[in-house]
Amino acid sequence: MDLPPPVHGPSWLGAVLFLGGQLLALWPVAAVEVHTSREVEALNGTNVRLKCTFSSSSPVSQRVTVTWNFRPQGMKSPESVLYYYEEPYPPTSGRFKERVTWDGNIDRNDASIVVWNLNPTDNGTFTCQVKNPPDVDGTIGEIQLRVVQQVHFSEIHILALVIGSACALMIIVVIMVVVWRHYRNRRGQEKNTEMVETELTEKEKLKSTEEKVAVRLED
Repeated sequence: MDLPPPVHGPSWLGAVLFLGGQLLALWPVAAVEVHTSREVEALNGTNVRLKCTFSSSSPVSQRVTVTWNFRPQGMKSPESVLYYYEEPYPPTSGRFKERVTWDGNIDRNDASIVVWNLNPTDNGTFTCQVKNPPDVDGTIGEIQLRVVQQVHFSEIHILALVIGSACALMIIVVIMVVVWRHYRNRRGQEKNTEMVETELTEKEKLKSTEEKVAVRLED
């Protein structure tokens, strides 16, 4: 009877390493998920809040870093907007100098910023990247900012305007119905009062006439 060939050390070690690599590939990787609005439209000369929130598989620590960058339209190289590590570090030069402020709260998983005094050169893509060691990998939030001369109403805005107008109209109709009913009831009460007063006056006149007739008959 033939025996199976012996397993040599290197082949056994390679099998273990291969199996370990497969298990690591299947193991969930810790990562930070960043959530932002895809598109933001703002009016020229105004301020805009760029919202960026995140979630992490690890507890939020003091080592969290936030990196905001900006890529102008038609350009590939990004520009620094703001960096956060324990405290915000706004840019000391460039287009966003003294125009960006930190508006987030790390304890609430908020890494938002405010861009002041918008102008057409701010058209482009803002990116928000958050790292929460050991979670250093993950998605990068992108916001496409459009600076316009006048705000365009979207379908949602138009729908909200129509619903608001309908609600206001219904409220006005209800108020008019209540006022009309109150006025009608008041007029009814006044008519009843006038009728009672008229009846009393007629009775008094009739009584007075009867008394005069009785006096004449006695004379």
